[in-house]
Amino acid sequence: MSYRSHTPPMVATWLFIVALMICAMIIVGGATRLTDSGLSITEWKPITGAIPPLSSADWEEALQLYRSTTEYQEVNRGMSMEEFQFIFWWEWGHRQLGRLIGLAFAVPLLIFWLRGDLTARLKPRLLGLLVLGGLQGAIGWWMVASGLVDRLDVSQYRLATHLGMAFVLLGATVWCALEARYGAPLVRAGTHTRWFVFFWGLVFLQILAGAFVAGIDAGLVHNTWPLMSGQLVPDDYLRGAFSDENLPVYQAMFESRAAVQMQHRWLAYLVIIATGVTAWMIFREPRVSLKPFLIILPALVLAQVALGIATLLAYAPLSLSLFHQGGAILLFIACGAATWTARRSI
Repeated sequence: MSYRSHTPPMVATWLFIVALMICAMIIVGGATRLTDSGLSITEWKPITGAIPPLSSADWEEALQLYRSTTEYQEVNRGMSMEEFQFIFWWEWGHRQLGRLIGLAFAVPLLIFWLRGDLTARLKPRLLGLLVLGGLQGAIGWWMVASGLVDRLDVSQYRLATHLGMAFVLLGATVWCALEARYGAPLVRAGTHTRWFVFFWGLVFLQILAGAFVAGIDAGLVHNTWPLMSGQLVPDDYLRGAFSDENLPVYQAMFESRAAVQMQHRWLAYLVIIATGVTAWMIFREPRVSLKPFLIILPALVLAQVALGIATLLAYAPLSLSLFHQGGAILLFIACGAATWTARRSI
């Protein structure tokens, strides 16, 4: 069965704009985490929360709510109003951007739907994206709630879930945008499609591993390369993130800073190997449509690895950390585009 696109160009443009907004959301979310701003707003008000404090009394009330958190009591006790406002605006901006993305997706979707601009194939996919976007907002609050009591930060498990969903939304939006622009595939799958899906999934797994690194500040230990403080496997691999308590291996994999960082490193090496295999496949592939990725994918992977090493050696400053996250976004999109192209080709 073949498909052809009957959508006007504006549909694809709209979806690409939404994808760009999701990229900005991921970067702002990363800055919110790295500046320890995520717990500054202790309530979830999807509608009224769009209005920030407007008076001195409102600001005092917001700060008083933050004072009830463990983070304030054990880390930021005595924080000034100016310092609180700095972290508040990061979190408020992150949530506000989420609301804006929701409107930027839902309103044009309704308009295009009523005008008959969407194909029968795109309609359920776009509705699915709308549902996932709403779910992402709930996941965000679920993540924040984990850090309000008896923790200094949000749960790294919930942080990884939140970031993972953001990338799922980004990948699905870009995929739908490409289909709206160029039409659905004329064949079910081209050659090597399974390998490209695997490679894309491996990059996604590495991104999740990076979320665990950010979640427990694993980038602040063993700031040497290629070895970890002179060791291949560090002595504190099994120790808890903020204690000397030995953990079972299955728990240390997600809760030991040494373990989380080591796994992120070795996954990066695996991505490099997989990139080489991918490049060799593309080199031997006669299809012209895949040839640009022979340069794009290796270049992005090598740049991302270099950024990761620089970030580690510099003790994860905000600027380098955000560049590293931006590199992950570009690599993820490139892998998705390569997979989409491979699937369309015979």
